[in-house]
Amino acid sequence: MFFWLLALLILCGFLWNYKRQLKITDITDKYIFITGCDTGFGNLAARTFDKKGFHVIAACLTESESTALKAETSERLHTVLLDVTDPENVKRTAQWVKNQVGEKGLWGLINNAGVLGVLAPTDWLTVEDYREPIEVNLFGLINVTLNLLPLVKKARGRIINVSSIGGRLAFSGGGYTPSKYAVEGFNDSLRRDMKAFGVRVSCIEPGLFKTELSDPIKATEKKLAIWKHLSPDIKQQYGEGYIEKSLDKLKGTTSFVNVDLSLVVECMDHALTSVFPKTHYAAGRDAKTFWIPLSHMPAVLQDFLLLKQKVELANPKAV
Repeated sequence: MFFWLLALLILCGFLWNYKRQLKITDITDKYIFITGCDTGFGNLAARTFDKKGFHVIAACLTESESTALKAETSERLHTVLLDVTDPENVKRTAQWVKNQVGEKGLWGLINNAGVLGVLAPTDWLTVEDYREPIEVNLFGLINVTLNLLPLVKKARGRIINVSSIGGRLAFSGGGYTPSKYAVEGFNDSLRRDMKAFGVRVSCIEPGLFKTELSDPIKATEKKLAIWKHLSPDIKQQYGEGYIEKSLDKLKGTTSFVNVDLSLVVECMDHALTSVFPKTHYAAGRDAKTFWIPLSHMPAVLQDFLLLKQKVELANPKAV
């Protein structure tokens, strides 16, 4: 009995693995649209999928990065300047994309554009500190999706939303994690709504990666700028040197940071080209071995492990 059960499990594992390896054909006639192609994941994705033969439409925020990307890619790749927080810009871009793809529709939409915003304790912040990451990471993503959705439905294509492990665990105060939690919710409802249309929706949850988005120098500069304007009471509670001590704590987590951006692009590739794409992809060793497993653990364990990385306050009773 045990032998047959073991054989059945091995067979199921083999079939599951085989199913995941099945790929679509004729990618050379398919169009994909990627946001946030100036640097990082989006830039590498645009160059990678161009080499594979897709018709890539790469959305960049700046003219200089758009020009640089075109210089490194084939004539198939087109760039467009896009600010995802500008509704009129998004609307005009969607119409331009419609003219480009014609009756073929849009096979792939990769919502990659994002910003980190300010990462700081919640009681340091104002509602304005939350606004930018939520406008870009959430409302920008939703607006781009809604405007391009008819083209994806026409192609019975794929939508890939780049979230974060910050959409599974709130590791810091600020607008980044709320925006990514909301992206996860939007992704799940969109996936279910689009199933009847043959549109497959996937979510990628990268761990900590070394990109311009996560530049520790810029993050520290933003935090220091906020510290200067804090009330004397809050400065007394946290203590002088709090930011420097936090940086020292973070130095111990550098081994968690992934440097190979292709790990995320490989997830995008599978979601675009697999006959059976996954609903969720964890990208990065830290995401797979720490963040995602921890997100399924009891809150008391999550709090214990995450609070260990925080600096002890100088005088929390000074309120």
